[in-house]
Parts: sequence; structure tokens; C-alpha cells
Amino acid sequence: MRNNTRLNRETHTVSAMIRLYCRHQHSTSSDLCPDCQSLQAYALQRLEKCPFQEGKTTCARCPVHCYTHDRREEIRRVMRFAGPRMLFAHPWLTILHLFDSLRKEPVKPPRP
Repeated sequence: MRNNTRLNRETHTVSAMIRLYCRHQHSTSSDLCPDCQSLQAYALQRLEKCPFQEGKTTCARCPVHCYTHDRREEIRRVMRFAGPRMLFAHPWLTILHLFDSLRKEPVKPPRP
């Protein structure tokens, strides 16, 4: 069964970008290197805890900075490398990500 929720798609996209980056930058074939595994686990954890959930826009347009400074630099490096290559490696994810980037900035939910 396919599940096309926004967060699942974002999870799939960020995982694909990290795999693409690791394969080309660290010469891995199927599995991620330990550094990329750690980054992927961190990114997926941050997505899981996203305060906007299904209403989120792309992370680049988000008003909340969930990543620590070091991790933010790592994920930016990955996205700068993998972003342009995603069009060829995963065209459908790229198109959907483009549409998601057109979403308006979400309103931050109130704290409980």
C-alpha cells in the first residue's frame, strides 16, 4: 500500500539525497557509511519531531531551525550536492519537492 503523506515523502526524499551523496562522495555501493547513517538517523528524527507535521513546507523555507549548527552544515552540503542530481536520479520526488516548496510558510502551532 502506498502512503503519500507529506512527511513520508519528505523522509523518502532526504534519505534518497543522503544515499546519492554518500554513493558519490564516499564511494559506497549499497549501504551508507557510518557518518551518513548518523546524519540520516538525525534527519529522520528531526522530521518525526517537526512541529508542523503534514502542514510543513520544505526545510529551506521553514521558520524553525531544528538542526544543530554542525548538522545543518552537513545537511546543506548534502543538499547542495544531491539537489541538482535528484532530477535525474529521482525525477518524481524532485517535482513533488518543487511543489512542496511553493507552499506558504506554515503557522507555528502553539505550545501546550
